[in-house]
Amino acid sequence: MFKGLKPILYGGREVWPLVEGGKGVSATNHASSGAWAAAGGIGTVSAVNADSYDPEGRIVPQVYHALTRRERHEELIRYAIDGAVAQVHRAYEIAGGKGAININVLWEMGGAQRVLQGVLERTKGLVAGVTCGAGMPYKLSEIAASYGVNYLPIISSGRAFRALWKRAYSKAAEWLAAVVYEDPWLAGGHNGLSNAEDPLKPQDPYPRVKELREVMREGGIPDSVPIVMAGGVWNLKEWEHWIDNPELGQVVFQFGTRPLLTQESPIPEDWKRRLMTLEEGDVLLHRFSPTGFYSSAVRNPFLRNLEARSHRQIAFTKSELGDHCFQLDVGVTGKNFWVTRGDLLHARQWFAEGYTETLKTPDETLIFVTADEKAQIRKDQADCMGCLSQCAFSSWADNEKNTTGRLADPRSFCIQKTLQDIAHGGPVEHNLMFAGHAAFRFRKDPFYSNGFVPTVKQLVDRILTGD
Repeated sequence: MFKGLKPILYGGREVWPLVEGGKGVSATNHASSGAWAAAGGIGTVSAVNADSYDPEGRIVPQVYHALTRRERHEELIRYAIDGAVAQVHRAYEIAGGKGAININVLWEMGGAQRVLQGVLERTKGLVAGVTCGAGMPYKLSEIAASYGVNYLPIISSGRAFRALWKRAYSKAAEWLAAVVYEDPWLAGGHNGLSNAEDPLKPQDPYPRVKELREVMREGGIPDSVPIVMAGGVWNLKEWEHWIDNPELGQVVFQFGTRPLLTQESPIPEDWKRRLMTLEEGDVLLHRFSPTGFYSSAVRNPFLRNLEARSHRQIAFTKSELGDHCFQLDVGVTGKNFWVTRGDLLHARQWFAEGYTETLKTPDETLIFVTADEKAQIRKDQADCMGCLSQCAFSSWADNEKNTTGRLADPRSFCIQKTLQDIAHGGPVEHNLMFAGHAAFRFRKDPFYSNGFVPTVKQLVDRILTGD
């Protein structure tokens, strides 16, 4: 047992202070989270477009039949609730009364409040807590408290937590089980970088977590309410000075990347094999996500294509203005596209390379794509089912008009489509592959030598030694 590590009381029983990070769209499911709880930790079922099953136990494909986005959005919510409920029930059975089961929700997913309420209504007594991030989930505490369930907000700064506490959480303080600090430079998936923070200049998490604890103390929250350190946590020996540290109070550690590579992990074998080949720097912090958030994913051909698409971009004016005194003569119809001489030469070069079509962005720019790419982008935008509360790619918004009021942005992508595809066996090189920035350590850690893939129990036992 690693020095200083002690069980904590959570959900009415003693558990190890080890949380399985909840990875959405079927990258964590009942098998992995149930096994994590059975090993004595806190397993996390993703309630983000989780899989449901037919009577024979086969995964139900999430096929959308409705003609309108609003109707497809209702289909999506039904799929989301049914899937998460199925996953919770199965995880609870696997846990066998050990550990605890949380669910994870993205506040910026479409219909988040309805999904959360629908799941909690049908899983009473099974869910210990709700982790929730990606946005400012003010209503999380109210919803969780109404079902007698703990809530664990995911934030990336003390400032964000202070706003949540003052506006809402202080009214349901007794149900605040922990605060998850998700490091915006190290965590996989969507990251909470603010406009004041430089994505290229990572900050040490210690002073940021110390500041968070100070904010919590200001609100009268006792040190026994843990801070969950999430993002970049590979082993405990590297965090030894955080354990029993009076400056930080109780600390719990979340593991998001390492549980991807276990026997019970539901991700396809190709994805697991790819994780073992990553090198340092292969995970990119990027801003192509239709959520508008930064996010971290493997820099595979899918991401490199998005980078190249944005590179093939020029600004235009609708009339001759300053340096924009050259009419664009490739990729467009009409004469009201004025560009600089340099951009005209770029455009002609891209056109000659086969990028013969243009698409407008919301920023008065044009990107150059192939005819096939343009057709696929247009189809994906038309097929939108409202998986986000606001989507830059399709202009869907979860409001009365169901629109953001902005032009759909072709520099982004349909996140629902690609995450569903990779989670269910689609090509790993041509889909979004989320991973934390420590994923390159699979290649270097002797625990995984000779292609060894542990069970969840073996992984948790290993973590408990400090390694």
